[in-house]
Amino acid sequence: MIAHLRGKLIHKEPGQAIVEAGGVGYDVAISVPTFTALPSVGQEAALHIHTQVSEDQIALFGFLDREEKRLFERLITVSGVGPKLAIKMLSGLSSERTVQAIRGQDHAQLVRIPGVGKKLAERLVVELKDKLEDFAVAPAPAAVAGPAVDDVLSALVNLGYQRAAVERAVEQAIAKDKALSGDFDGLFRGALKIIR
Repeated sequence: MIAHLRGKLIHKEPGQAIVEAGGVGYDVAISVPTFTALPSVGQEAALHIHTQVSEDQIALFGFLDREEKRLFERLITVSGVGPKLAIKMLSGLSSERTVQAIRGQDHAQLVRIPGVGKKLAERLVVELKDKLEDFAVAPAPAAVAGPAVDDVLSALVNLGYQRAAVERAVEQAIAKDKALSGDFDGLFRGALKIIR
């Protein structure tokens, strides 16, 4: 099993990185936070790897952060959560926010992630709420909180914008007009103007 991969980053895009090590290019599925934190193409990258073996393929899932890998491995223990959905979940919500939502039994936050319906959100909470106590969680920034804010963050990340840039744009939009924090349409348009 491959547990760690270090080599030259020869390609990256949201959801995928190709790392060359020992003359072999490894195709690795990655989350958006990992994509955002990766160095430039041509630089050396090191990823913690989860190797998934099935009948017809061997798939690699990579993480810059060991905690994100640990959470990924907990998520895929839940019935109905495969590796691809787990990567999508970690792209839709940061590791800390995912842990907070599961621990806090916040089904509404979880169903905002594409591919997670009401039943799956309930299953995630039931199966994992007591199994995430070893994960440290920091409170979310005050400016980036609330249903409208979460929806805008999720929408812009799903459109392909980097999570860190989206969060900054949302914070700046709210700083200009505090009323936007509860208005999805206004906040979406305001953040989009800033991020472009």
